[in-house]
Amino acid sequence: MTALLGDGWVPPLVAAIVAVLVAVAGAVATTTDAWYGGLRKPAWKPPDWAFGPVWTVIFALTATAGVLAWNGDPSPVARGALIAAYGVNIVLNIAWSVIFFRMRRPDLALVEVVLLWLSILALVLVTGRVTLVAALLNLPYLGWVSVATFLNLRIVQLNPRLREA
Repeated sequence: MTALLGDGWVPPLVAAIVAVLVAVAGAVATTTDAWYGGLRKPAWKPPDWAFGPVWTVIFALTATAGVLAWNGDPSPVARGALIAAYGVNIVLNIAWSVIFFRMRRPDLALVEVVLLWLSILALVLVTGRVTLVAALLNLPYLGWVSVATFLNLRIVQLNPRLREA
């Protein structure tokens, strides 16, 4: 617990608030309306009800990883790299939902999700430089977005008319 609260209660509080804000922004951008319902999807797609609980766990683990890395290396360079990596990841995380659901462009979202995946890999590396535990806490995020990438790809393949829009 000391590692988590190394700088007091401020880092965990900030991480929790940011995680909730990112989750809310992503949820607001995600609309499973008639357009989404009409898309052809692979049979292996996780059920819609699973996305909320999975993302909740991922955000909690990723926020914890950030706090552990923040407290593990107080140098300005390390903390700057950590903030930059998380900042880029936050933008890409929200952008995917906007591109896929609001813009209705799974084809563009497929390109974007590759960038999101790379940003998660950067989180693994940046946090892992400080502590292996933090790197491991980011692996479920990497795994889930890997599944999302292949799901996005299959949706693009199963709905070729979307590329003509």
